[in-house]
Amino acid sequence: MYAKRLLWQETGNEELLAEAAGILRAGGLVAIPTETVYGLAADATNGEAVARIFEAKGRPRFNPLIAHVADTAMAGRCGELKGDALRLAAHFWPGPLTLVVPLIVPLVGPLAGEVAVHPLVTAGQKTIALRRPLGPAAELIAHFGRPLAAPSANRSGQLSPTSADHVLEQLGDRIDAVIDAGPCTVGLESTIVAISDEAPRLLRPGGLAAEAIEELLDRRLQRLAPGAHVEAPGMLASHYAPRAALRLDARRVEAGEALLAFGEKAPENAAAAVASRNLSATGDLVEAASRLFSDLHALDESGAAVIAVAPIPAHGLGEAIADRLRRAAAPRPGPASSG
Repeated sequence: MYAKRLLWQETGNEELLAEAAGILRAGGLVAIPTETVYGLAADATNGEAVARIFEAKGRPRFNPLIAHVADTAMAGRCGELKGDALRLAAHFWPGPLTLVVPLIVPLVGPLAGEVAVHPLVTAGQKTIALRRPLGPAAELIAHFGRPLAAPSANRSGQLSPTSADHVLEQLGDRIDAVIDAGPCTVGLESTIVAISDEAPRLLRPGGLAAEAIEELLDRRLQRLAPGAHVEAPGMLASHYAPRAALRLDARRVEAGEALLAFGEKAPENAAAAVASRNLSATGDLVEAASRLFSDLHALDESGAAVIAVAPIPAHGLGEAIADRLRRAAAPRPGPASSG
């Protein structure tokens, strides 16, 4: 089996949506384009289908998934959207924001004790991660009529895919289809915020700057200490990793290294790099975020054993870029614990 490429058009995608929804109803896997990265989608209510996501990615079962929804009403059937969560959803959805909220478990009626998604999606936790995406993914979910569990469509722990080609390179022989809508516009996974009775917590910086969330809520998000309990996707210490090792905050390029640059000023000895990409020659962090994974993919293909990464500012989306680079540079776990 090799994944079928379904080409998304500007209009007239009814047959494509019907075909993709049919695969999902049969328990299959479809890689879907979102504004952040390509996701590997399965019916979130079907335990066997969700298990196929873990199998295809080689993903640890304790790592929860994001449930993608078509609208706030669908989200509200899965988790408790009230207070800060409702304010954030109203302001930033659809978009690159995931909200971790208490899971809804009916106490009375014919559905008492049941939840709207399979427990594999939440990794058995009492919270659920919810996101309302933009673009073709949103149209597919609305057509399908149920939430889709959809982590990034890559091998677990490896570089996230921002194009259909990236998906096929890693998972082409493990999934049923990929909807090809071109490159992702944001190019960085969603920001994840946990909403509970305590202060809102930033579980993962991402495609929505934390400062924008803090401005709306009029208070600072709590940051987690290193090694915190895994509550959401992307929290493992080693993640988003290319085959090459990463050397961060590099101010000089050593012999045999590839270079991931940023801004107008190149690191010392940049001309010696075996391959080079600049996230943004003008120092634009939005552009840098959108190019991060595609540029890392390209440099990884150079065959260099090490990629030297120039310093990245820590403000705005730089916080999310730094988070991904830090996890990509972390020591790689063995096969039994990879994620």
